[in-house]
Amino acid sequence: MANKIVRIVLIVVLFLVFFELGLFSSYTIVTAEAPNPQALIDMQVSKIQSIFSPEKVNEVLIKDPTPVNITNKKDVGLKMEDLSKVDGVGVDSMNITTYDDTDNKNLTVNIEALGYASPNSTSGQIVISQDPSYKVVATAQAEYKENGLRVDENTLTINSILKLY
Repeated sequence: MANKIVRIVLIVVLFLVFFELGLFSSYTIVTAEAPNPQALIDMQVSKIQSIFSPEKVNEVLIKDPTPVNITNKKDVGLKMEDLSKVDGVGVDSMNITTYDDTDNKNLTVNIEALGYASPNSTSGQIVISQDPSYKVVATAQAEYKENGLRVDENTLTINSILKLY
C-alpha cells in the first residue's frame, strides 16, 4: 500500500517538474529572454488561489442574471454602434442584465444587442436585409437616477462581436 502511494506522489512530482520546465522553456522561446522563476511561480500560485477564492465560489453559486430596464437605450445603442464599428444596433433587441444586487445604486450591466451590416449590392441591385449580421456584447456601469436606471455611455466596453450566419 505504501509503495503505491510513493509511486503516485513520484508521478505527481515528475508531472509538476516537467510542467515547470515546459513553462520556462516556452517563456524563453516566446519572449526571447531568460525567465524569472520566482515571478512565474508566484503568478501560477496567484492564479490557482484566485480560482479557489470565496468570490469565485460565490460567482458560481449566483443565480441567473437579473434583467433590468434602462432609460437611455438609444444613447447606449449609438455608443455600441460607434465602438463596435457595425452599421446599426437594434435597440428593440437589446437585452440588459446584471449579476449585481438591484437594490444598489450602482450596477455593472451586461448588454447584448443585434448588430446590422450595411446593405450588400450584387450585380447592380441593392439587397436590404432585416436579418442581423452580428451579436454585440458589452459591459457598462449603470446608476439609478431620478427617472430610472441610466447607463453611463463613457464606461461602455465591447466584450465581443459575434458574426451570425
